[in-house]
Amino acid sequence: MKTIKLMSLVIAMGMLASCVSVAPPLVELQKPKIALVLGGGAARGFAHIGVIRTLEQEKIPIDMIVGTSVGSLIGAIYASDMNSFELEWTAFALEKDSIFDYGIMNAFTGMGLANGDKLEEFVRTKIATSNIEDLKLPFVAVATDLNRGTRVVLDRGSVAKAVHASSAVPGVFNPVEHQGRLLVDGGVMDNIPIAVAREKGADIVIAVDISENLANFNITNLVDVMLQAVNIMFNENVRYKKKEADVLITPHVGSVAMLDFTQKKRCMQAGIEATQKAMPEIRKRIEEWGKNKTAQK
Repeated sequence: MKTIKLMSLVIAMGMLASCVSVAPPLVELQKPKIALVLGGGAARGFAHIGVIRTLEQEKIPIDMIVGTSVGSLIGAIYASDMNSFELEWTAFALEKDSIFDYGIMNAFTGMGLANGDKLEEFVRTKIATSNIEDLKLPFVAVATDLNRGTRVVLDRGSVAKAVHASSAVPGVFNPVEHQGRLLVDGGVMDNIPIAVAREKGADIVIAVDISENLANFNITNLVDVMLQAVNIMFNENVRYKKKEADVLITPHVGSVAMLDFTQKKRCMQAGIEATQKAMPEIRKRIEEWGKNKTAQK
């Protein structure tokens, strides 16, 4: 009798279980890996601060920063702390004399008019983290191998040395010996390194181009000549590469001279305005990425 009751109970429990619907397993929502690519352009680079501040305010996550020249400097400062207000305070302390250590003997015995030691010291003073791999945010600086004529990706080792190498404008700064190579400004090969961000696994690339407007009618000395020549070269290699970005932000800073450090606020405001204008496209790209991932599943 007990056996019959036990069997009846088992059957009843089985029938009840068959009537209970099993919830499908929860699907973890994936988020795109977003890279911010900051191009070179000397003093115009203060526009990058406005771009970063706006992205932060709009809650757009930055998962990686790739920078060339001044883009590497601004990018490294932000990657060390991930605070746009601290970035602004730090960057606004930067003056021409903070990075250019011209010397008469350099023109005769060196390979540039400035050593770049001041630039390295500025980075060491403002960024507590010594090595790239220890920064809070993944960061890459792009330089150029002067001997081999190839692009060099700096994603480990000294932050200060990487920024120095990435910013070493040929003729203006001495080339930088780093990691067994002789390096100069990354803009010689890739002034807006979108491809590097892709290689590092970025799903969405937001690139900032500050190389617009080549016109300069205030060329009065050797440094002006070299910077204008470099600016022309940078602009040319950006022309086609910038099309590879998912979203291209172009702050209107073209009338700011490469060494005009008096226009910081204007450049920053231009970065804010250009990013605000780009926000619908940024959100659209993120939404499309999410839909494509959902459809694939």
